[in-house]
Parts: sequence; structure tokens; C-alpha cells
Amino acid sequence: MKKLFLLICLLGITSTGFCQLKSRTFEEVDSLQQIQKRKIIVFIHTDWCQFCQRMKATTFRNKEIVEMLKSNFYFIDFNAEEKRNIAFNNQIFKYKPSGNNVGVHELALQLGTINDQIVYPVLCVLNENYEIILQYNNYLNPKDFKLLLEKLEE
Repeated sequence: MKKLFLLICLLGITSTGFCQLKSRTFEEVDSLQQIQKRKIIVFIHTDWCQFCQRMKATTFRNKEIVEMLKSNFYFIDFNAEEKRNIAFNNQIFKYKPSGNNVGVHELALQLGTINDQIVYPVLCVLNENYEIILQYNNYLNPKDFKLLLEKLEE
């Protein structure tokens, strides 16, 4: 009985590993676009945003979504409060502090601002030429996100 339990646990742990979504950096995507052109999905979030964390725990762990993202898109998981400089599309983007330990990255503002404000989480979809073709600032459950990806694949 112990062996069966251990086997089930081991299979459970390894099967969740296959559902891991690999996030790219902006710099990696710049290089990868030279090899194979794909649309880019940028998930802009913060550590304190509850809806962002829920999307990470549900939507981005859905096996079908992970496979669709791996196969057809470049996926970037981007913390809007990232402090390092980012080189992307022949530009350098920097973190802009707005107070004590508070601020937002220029690239998050550029990709995530909708109607002059940024509300997390934000999904930004770029075409192969780095043009924004879609911005959406709300929680997306796995079912709705899958429908969105299917439309983007057309």
C-alpha cells in the first residue's frame, strides 16, 4: 500500500511539471523573432494584485493553455514593478520610481496603459512586428483565455 501511495505521489508531482509554462524575457523574444516569427503574449502583473496571482494559479496552469502558448506564441510573464533595465525592440526601458519603494516600469506603462491608466492584470498581445494588437485588463479564466488564444491563432 505504501508503494502504491508513493507511486501516485510521484506521478502527481511529475505530471504537474509537464504543465509548467516557460516564460521568456523580452531580450529572448527579440532573438527568437529573428528565427521564427510569432505573436507575443505579455502578462503584466504585480506581486500584490490578487487577480494576477489567481490567473497565475489557474489560467496559466491549465494544460491546454500551456500547450497552446508553447506551440504558437512567445509568452512573457512581466512584473510591472521590475527594477532592471530591459532592452526590447531597439530601445532601453527603465523602472520609474514614484515614491519610497513604489514605482512602475516604463515598458509596463507602454504595453499596459489603457485609457490613460494601468489596471492589473493586463494581457498585451503584440504581432510579429511588435505592434499592439490587443490589450485586456481583467482576470481571464482558463475557458475565456483559451477562446482568446484560439481567435489569435486564426
